[in-house]
Amino acid sequence: MDSPATDLSQKLSREAEAVCRQYLSNGRKHGNYWIVGDVDNTPGRSLYVRLTGPSRGKGAAGKWTDAATGEHGDLLDLIAANLNLSTLRDTLDEARRFLSLPRPEPPARQPQSPAVRGSPEAVRRLWAMGQPIAGTLAELYLSARGLKDLRSVSALRFHPNCYYWREDANANDPPEAWPALLAKVTDNAENLTGVHRTWLDPQTADKAPLDPNRKAMGNLLGHAVRMGSPTDILAVGEGLETMLSLRLAFAGLPIAAALSSNHLAAFDPSVGVRRLYVAIDNDEAGQVAFDALTNRFADSDLHLLPLRPMLDDFNGDLRKCGIDEMRSHLRPQLLPVDVPTLLAVETD
Repeated sequence: MDSPATDLSQKLSREAEAVCRQYLSNGRKHGNYWIVGDVDNTPGRSLYVRLTGPSRGKGAAGKWTDAATGEHGDLLDLIAANLNLSTLRDTLDEARRFLSLPRPEPPARQPQSPAVRGSPEAVRRLWAMGQPIAGTLAELYLSARGLKDLRSVSALRFHPNCYYWREDANANDPPEAWPALLAKVTDNAENLTGVHRTWLDPQTADKAPLDPNRKAMGNLLGHAVRMGSPTDILAVGEGLETMLSLRLAFAGLPIAAALSSNHLAAFDPSVGVRRLYVAIDNDEAGQVAFDALTNRFADSDLHLLPLRPMLDDFNGDLRKCGIDEMRSHLRPQLLPVDVPTLLAVETD
């Protein structure tokens, strides 16, 4: 009898093109292959997935290879890499979700003891309870802000009933529960250090009527919500929506959202970054954060470059001015050495 992983891999191979369209939406079909840049869904031509063939063995449908890195595997491996899933269980659950298959009954176990609020264990549990944003209120919320095609972004998840403790509540008052967009905060080694929550109103798909309606838990200092494969360039800024807007404008630009001006000032880029683009919100706090970063790295080889929006921030630019005008405004702010790469991704 085949193992659950083998069985799901064969089922996925029979839906190879549909798998590619879901998780590698920036690619394209070319003959019997799906061509894309890498497992992170970067546009390009390095990774190719076989769309036809037997369900197992040599030449099987769903087998893929990245010519640039030498990575290869089946569609389960692809899904795990695309969504940054670290366990086989999470990967099999995602495959069953895609194939609309029921999840097997879990074995009986003892209930977990409550985790201390804000502790690393509480962070881990909250992130593990999140689900992909596809088809959820979180996807509607982001889409209303002009932020689309984010289903494959592994740093974003949705929680349908995320606890909210009001600042003025009594110690014994039970928490409320609201739907929430979760964002994964990591260090330079991609270790989970925190989770940022944006609570949502299920009636309007906007932010929930809470004050504040965003909170972070865990260790944020120096860390960020990161998206994109690491290279020698990186863009960092404050807000999640701001940086997602930059990602939409230039898909080849890795981004990091530090989540506040104070945390932006303390952001710690990885040692491989040579050019750090800093998205500066159009306010005093944004400029202060950029100045602090500039002072911190004044004696290093890191080149800091400001990116300034037309309006308050880049999500405001995207929503009110449109992607084309936003790109036109951004291009002169990029170094000439980076423009060809980013424009090639944009127009590929």
